[in-house]
Amino acid sequence: MNINLLEKIKQNKIFPIIRSKNPQEIIKTVKAIVNGGLDMVEITVGDSKVYNAIEELSKDTIICAGGIITSVQAQIAIDCGAKIISSPIFSKSLVKISKDRQVPFIAGTTTANEAYQAWQARIPIVKIFPAVALGGVEYIENILRPMPFLNVIAQGNVKLNEVKAYIDAGAIAVGVGRNLTAGFSCEEITQRTRQLLDSLR
Repeated sequence: MNINLLEKIKQNKIFPIIRSKNPQEIIKTVKAIVNGGLDMVEITVGDSKVYNAIEELSKDTIICAGGIITSVQAQIAIDCGAKIISSPIFSKSLVKISKDRQVPFIAGTTTANEAYQAWQARIPIVKIFPAVALGGVEYIENILRPMPFLNVIAQGNVKLNEVKAYIDAGAIAVGVGRNLTAGFSCEEITQRTRQLLDSLR
C-alpha cells in the first residue's frame, strides 16, 4: 500500500462508510463529512449509479470503493477514481487486481486465521467485520494479542461512543456508518464528525 494512504488511515482513525444508491445523497453526505475534518471516505458500491458519485468525489477526496465482491466491480471503481478497494471478503482475485492496478485492497476477515492469511498475502490492512457481532472490543484485543503486527480496521455497527475503546484496543481505525450519518442533516453530520475527531485527540 502507498505508505501515505496507510499513514492517512492511521492518522484519521475514523473510516466513514456511506451506503446509499442515490448518487446525490452520497455526494452531499461525503462533503458534510469532509467539512467535519476527514478526507477519506468509503462508499459502498450497491448499485451501478454509485460509480457516478465516486467519479465526481474522487477529484477532491480519497475514495475507497467498498462492498467490492467481483473483479469487474473493482476495475470499474478504480477507473472511476477510487484510490482503495474494500471488500467484506478475502478474495485472491481482488488481491491480483490490487497488485496489477497498484491500488490498495482492504480485505474483510472474521477469524484470526483469515486475518493471518490476508497478511500472508501482503494485504497491509485487514477489516474485522462484523466487529460488534463477533465480540466487539474484546474480540479485537484477542485477535491482536498474538498478532500485533496486523493493521486492523474494526467495522460493523460500531457506536460512536465505542470508537475510542477500539482504538485503545489496537485497531488503527474504526469504520463507522449509519451511526454517524443516518437521519442527520448535512450540518449535523459535519458537527458529529468534528465531535468524534475531537474525542480521539
